[in-house]
Amino acid sequence: MATAQSIAENIRRIREEIAAAAPGRQVRLVAATKMNGADAVRAAIAAGVDACGENRVQELQEKDAQGAYAGAPLHFIGHLQRNKVKYLVGRVDLIQSADSAALLELIHARAKSLGCVQDILIEVSIAGEAQKSGVSPAALPELLALAGTLDGLRVRGLMCVPPVAAFPGENRPYFAAMRELFVDNSGKKYDNVFMDFLSMGMTDDYRDALAEGANMVRIGSGIFGARNYG
Repeated sequence: MATAQSIAENIRRIREEIAAAAPGRQVRLVAATKMNGADAVRAAIAAGVDACGENRVQELQEKDAQGAYAGAPLHFIGHLQRNKVKYLVGRVDLIQSADSAALLELIHARAKSLGCVQDILIEVSIAGEAQKSGVSPAALPELLALAGTLDGLRVRGLMCVPPVAAFPGENRPYFAAMRELFVDNSGKKYDNVFMDFLSMGMTDDYRDALAEGANMVRIGSGIFGARNYG
C-alpha cells in the first residue's frame, strides 16, 4: 500500500520527468485515483497534483462524501454512461470522456437545468478499437459543430486512450495522430469550443504522449503503485 511519503516521492519524480520531456510547456498532472482510498487521494493533493480523475461514478461519490477531493479540481475520466450524467454535471470540473451527440445533449440539458456550464473534453477513438469508447476521427468535426450549438457545455479539448503498448514508443503514432487532430480543429471556429487541453498518456506511455504534444497526463499506478484487482 502506498504511503503519503511514497506518493509524494512518485509525484516529485514524475514532475521532474515531465519538465525534462516538455521543457517550457505547462503540463497538468491528473492523478488517476481509481481503487485508491480517500487518504491516498488526500496525499496526492497535498503533494501537488493538478487534479484528481475518477473512472467510476459510484467510487467518486463515495470518496466525495469523505471530502477526499478538497483542494483540487475533480475530473471524470472513465466511460460515461448516459444515466450517470446527472451525477457529474455541476459537480466535476471536467468530464474528459464525452464521445457522442447523445451525451453532449444530455450534459447540455442537465447543465441548463442547474444554471451552469459544464467543461468537457471530447474522447477520440484514435485506434478504432471496438471495445473502447470515443468518437471516430472522421466524425469529430460534426460533434464539435454540435457542441457549438449547446451553450450548456464548453469543449476544452480532446482526450484519448490508445491501445495497451507492448513496448515503449509503440503508441507514438496514435499520439501523433491526436496532436494532428488537435491542431487541425484548433484552427476551426465553433462556439463553445476551445482547444486548450490535449489529454493523453498514462503511467506506461506518458513520456511518449509528452513527446507528441500532450499537455495533460493521467497517471495512476505511477503515483499510487500497482492496483490490486484481486
